[in-house]
Amino acid sequence: MAKPSPFPRVDQEYGEILTALLRYRSVFWIVAGFSGVINMLMLAPSIYMMQMYDRVLNSRSETTLIVISLVVLGIYIIMSMLEHLRTQILVRLGNQIDGQLSDRIFTAVFERNLRARINTGGAAMNDLNAVRQFVTGNGLFAFFDVPWTPIYIIVIWLFSPVLGMLALALAAVNLFLGWLNERITKQSLLEANIANRRANDFVSVNLRNAEVIDAMGMLPALRSRWREMQEVLLLKQSIASDRAGHIQAYIKFLRLFMQSSVLGLGAYLVINNEASPGIMIAASILATRALSPLDMAIASWKQFSTARISYERLEALLKAFPPRGSGMSLPAPQGFVSVESLVGAPPGASVAVLKGVSFSSRPGEVLVVIGPTGSGKSTLARMLVGVWRAQGGKVRIDNADVSLWNKDELGPSIGYLPQDIELFDGTIAENIARFGDINPELVIAAAKKAGMHEMILQFAQGYDTPVGENGNAVSGGQRQRIALARALYGNPAILILDEPNSNLDEAGEEALVQSIHQAKTEGKTIILATHRPSIISVADNLLVMRDGKAFAHGPRDKVLAAMAEAKRRAQQAAQAAEPAKVAPPEAAQAPRQEPPQVSAA
Repeated sequence: MAKPSPFPRVDQEYGEILTALLRYRSVFWIVAGFSGVINMLMLAPSIYMMQMYDRVLNSRSETTLIVISLVVLGIYIIMSMLEHLRTQILVRLGNQIDGQLSDRIFTAVFERNLRARINTGGAAMNDLNAVRQFVTGNGLFAFFDVPWTPIYIIVIWLFSPVLGMLALALAAVNLFLGWLNERITKQSLLEANIANRRANDFVSVNLRNAEVIDAMGMLPALRSRWREMQEVLLLKQSIASDRAGHIQAYIKFLRLFMQSSVLGLGAYLVINNEASPGIMIAASILATRALSPLDMAIASWKQFSTARISYERLEALLKAFPPRGSGMSLPAPQGFVSVESLVGAPPGASVAVLKGVSFSSRPGEVLVVIGPTGSGKSTLARMLVGVWRAQGGKVRIDNADVSLWNKDELGPSIGYLPQDIELFDGTIAENIARFGDINPELVIAAAKKAGMHEMILQFAQGYDTPVGENGNAVSGGQRQRIALARALYGNPAILILDEPNSNLDEAGEEALVQSIHQAKTEGKTIILATHRPSIISVADNLLVMRDGKAFAHGPRDKVLAAMAEAKRRAQQAAQAAEPAKVAPPEAAQAPRQEPPQVSAA
């Protein structure tokens, strides 16, 4: 049974991410409580200084000095312990949040790449990191500390209303500057973020084809296009940084001015006997402490903006690609495949590639799909395994719609060899075993069926040989035969092979034919798409595709005979029309070619 989704009932009002965060609200309340105690204890330095000036210096009592110093020392120890605990809690909270969301986001990114063919998985994971780091880092501390700014100002007000009014005014100006900083940099930062993603995506997507770029001298043109994107990025970042720099300079000036002005005004009050020296020093310290949360909030504002944009992108991703439904488990398929009036196209395409295709295939049969390039063979293969969704019609496996199958359960019963071979960074054995638990017997059996066992043994590390990123450490033919062994791993009931001989030499093609004969003997259902006629000999039935339609379907020999007859008639019609060029137009019209009428066996 597949693992159930961690989000069985997602709160549609809040979204998946906020719902996941709210599950830890008790932890956030604990952190808020720790922050409150820490901020309350932060009053200790100012009270200590006030006691030093107003009590210890006046009384000249060493006992009072020692007692007050020991009390403050104890407060500092408690405050440090709470800081440490708060940090440890948030570190572990970050790990928990990542565990709740990372699998879900990984699956959503996979679905987007599968359905929309958009490969931006790294960007989505970076977005998750941005959100997690904000809600478990200094940004959260600033959120919890800012409410204490008015409390510090109230304490200053209790010391002296005049000093309290000055602290309030300066804090208001500081807060306004922080708001202004976000206001004037928001759009530039957003545009810079978009430009950065575009430039990074351009590099990651295009430079994969380094060999083509180098061979055809495309590097200068691509580098020039990337440079244009990079210049847009730098321009937007420069605008945002310049504006933020101005505001930060004003904020720094205000912070220094506040500390000195409160101290200067306090001295004036002391001179006029309206305050004590202790109040003067304590108010100066508290004023600095009152602005500290605001400074932290302003400094964290860029991180907050980034986290907010990342949050919005992730929510849009998760809404567009909801969790996969597990559904009830079905018995392992026996291999009956039926296609009913199938209509489909690649993701994002507006015109259907498949136009009402219907056929069926049984265990122990080999169906070969042939047709020219663009006839819909690869689209059909992808829709047979449920990679692309049907726009109309059905693909059924053992009478169940392929979309209803749990893919984690159906996958081991499907052997799929795509036209574009993709091996994953790992060893040959790991690739053949589909990166599950490696069963040496099954791995070797699959390699032998693909005619690859002896060749693998010739590698320096045998089955433990790394294939490299995208399988670059092996040749194209070896890559295709390893992928064939992966398709055969675990004795799947259904084999869908798309151009399985496109990179094979004569020996490789012979091994492929033997693999197909063996799979047929074992009662497997084999559907093979190809444009090379050499593989047709293995077919029991043929499906001829033209312009997305089933041009002919039936037993191999009957379809070939019917196609040969249709070709002969077309040639005769063309020859008959050749000498009649001077005849009236109606005499020169050749009879319309009809598809051969062949019924399925």
